[in-house]
Amino acid sequence: MSDKNPVTGPESYPEPRFDDGALTQVASTKASRRQFIKGVIASGAVASSGAVFLTACGPGEEPAATASAGGVERLLSLNINGQVRRVDVLPNETLAMTLRYKLNLTGTKLGCDRGECGACTVLLDDEAHYSCSTLTHAAKNKAITTIEGLESESGELHPVQQAMIDELGPQCGFCTPGQIMSAVALLTANPNPTRDEARLAMSGNLCRCGAYDNYLNSVMRAAEMA
Repeated sequence: MSDKNPVTGPESYPEPRFDDGALTQVASTKASRRQFIKGVIASGAVASSGAVFLTACGPGEEPAATASAGGVERLLSLNINGQVRRVDVLPNETLAMTLRYKLNLTGTKLGCDRGECGACTVLLDDEAHYSCSTLTHAAKNKAITTIEGLESESGELHPVQQAMIDELGPQCGFCTPGQIMSAVALLTANPNPTRDEARLAMSGNLCRCGAYDNYLNSVMRAAEMA
């Protein structure tokens, strides 16, 4: 038989010392089970908050986000429409969400939000991509172009934008930004497409108004203008 007294109450347990005081306070007040669990949650939140931190920087330097071991860098520098934009990005955040809700580039539309309608199309290194199914972290080393970046500094519209106006391409206009971006990607890769080639390249963009011929006419007109 052991000479030690058996455990008879909460005072027989050692107080935890690994938290910021939340568990210690709970133990010292002999709190209920519910309060004890709340203390565990609070201390866990404190521990997890150190996953991402900002490194120190010298005068005139930009703060840089550094990920801890196993973490993901949060503060990204994105090349958008020829400008570097700094933005805090979650690991699972899509490019569409970053553009619309953090950078206020609302020309990029969210339609289906699952890579089917093409309304969210943007260019990554001059290639068309659905931004709703592209993680922002995957685009951090690419040149991102949105509908806002097509207009020239002097205010002149891109040939595709002008052709859309001339051919009455837009109907409700919701899918138009994505249609334009797909057309720009096509004409960048193939400046003189046939109508069938244009139809195939634009097939990933749905139009709720059914104005597909208008959009195709716009693409062919833009090819002639270029």
